[in-house]
Amino acid sequence: MKRIAVVKSRFNEDVTSRLLASCLKTFKSEGWTDAQLKIIEVPGAWEIPWAAQELAKTNLYQAVVALGCVMKGRTRQNEHLARSLVQSLHRISLETRVPVILGVITPNTERQALARTKGGTDRGREAALAALEMIALKEELRGS
Repeated sequence: MKRIAVVKSRFNEDVTSRLLASCLKTFKSEGWTDAQLKIIEVPGAWEIPWAAQELAKTNLYQAVVALGCVMKGRTRQNEHLARSLVQSLHRISLETRVPVILGVITPNTERQALARTKGGTDRGREAALAALEMIALKEELRGS
């Protein structure tokens, strides 16, 4: 059975819960069932790579989707966090050969963040579609 794991940060919950809802709605509209989707929640964006790596290493999932929101604050901490997060997820994807999809947004304001959870800039939907596309590509390249 094909399976996808989703790692969602609880930090900025009003945004990340919307990303997750949209992501799951997209998977289900494409025929995926609850039994095929594993949802893991972590405290914040910093913890996403660890959970994504653990899930990817199991070889149970065709893709791992990372959902989070690293919002700009008064210091540059968000820049350091976002850079580390992106680099870590990229490394995990390459090392495990499991597509790890970046669904972590980095808005300047809450208004921008919420705008990226609906309509044409719905990043939860985009992350789900990217996961499905990468699963299909991986199967094609491996001759499955």
